[in-house]
This record gives sequence, C-alpha cells and structure tokens, in this order.
Amino acid sequence: MRVIGYGLVTAGLSVAALAAQQVRPARLGIGTPATAQEIKAADDDVTPTGHGLPNDSGSVAQGKLVFEKNCVGCHGATGVEGPMDKLVGRMPGDSFPFGRDPRQLAERTIGNYWPYATTVYDFIHRAMPQDRPGALSAHETYAVVAYLLYRNGIVPANAVMNARTLPQVKMPARNRFVRDDRTGGPRIR
Repeated sequence: MRVIGYGLVTAGLSVAALAAQQVRPARLGIGTPATAQEIKAADDDVTPTGHGLPNDSGSVAQGKLVFEKNCVGCHGATGVEGPMDKLVGRMPGDSFPFGRDPRQLAERTIGNYWPYATTVYDFIHRAMPQDRPGALSAHETYAVVAYLLYRNGIVPANAVMNARTLPQVKMPARNRFVRDDRTGGPRIR
C-alpha cells in the first residue's frame, strides 16, 4: 500500500483507476428535463438587432414618470446625483478618454459608454429596480429607456421607443467596442 495526495491509501491503484471504479448514477434523482416551452420562455434575451424585444412602446414623457417613481432613490432626480451609478452624462464631441488613457477615467454612463440601446432595455428590464428586479413592464421599460436616451442627448423629447425604433438608435460609444465575431465553441484569437 502507498499514500497518495491527502492520505488516500491504495493498493497500487492510480488516481485515474480509482476514479474509473466509482459508480455514478445515470441521474441524481432530482429535477426533470426542461420542455421546449420552458426553454422558449427562458430565452428572453435581447440582441443588438432587437431580436427578443416585446411588442410594446414607451415615450420620453411616460419614462420621466416611471423614472421618478422607480429610479430616483438610487440614481437621483436627474440621473446624476446617485448614490448609485450615474446614468446621464456625455463626453463632449467624440471624446472617449477611457478608451485611450486609463488615467483619464470618465464615468461610464448610458450616454458615453453603452454600445447598444437594446442592451440598455435588456439590462433595465432584467435587473432594475435593484430592490425588485424585473418588476417593470415592457411598456415601463421602453418608457424609462426613452427618457434616459433623451436625458443623454441621444433621442429627441418626442421619441417613442419600441421594437422597431430602439434598435435604430445609434449610441455614441457604439464604435468604441471590438465586435466579438467568434463562432462555434471556445476558440480564442
């Protein structure tokens, strides 16, 4: 007999041989396989092209009301006071210092960092408000996104966001990200 690792005593068997001898059940006896309907219901992510956006809409004016009711406690009355992340703010012109010089950190707001308006929708719909994530309806989410895009100077005051208009919004930082064009599997370039 010999001792391997943390005191495992064997009769001349390697660790691989010991592992091969273990009998494992085919199933652990818990859960059930997901149905096609359950998988479809869980597949609710939104892509940059707008795939996955619901059929609804919201305006800037409606979004101001949703923001005042659900967001001011964390982000302040205008989206800049905090105590949580600032949502509103743009660098002048095409200035993105955090992309060139890490010592010049700009706050990452919707107006100067997020590459796609659809991502703003997806994040807010899934994760906000922080004390009750996912509580906003599709209408409320579209509305608050419209309001935040307006506050960042990206859309006009009369903008209405929906599954058609939201993917068309050109975010100021859109071209500041490297597109991940990898396909199929864990290939690293």
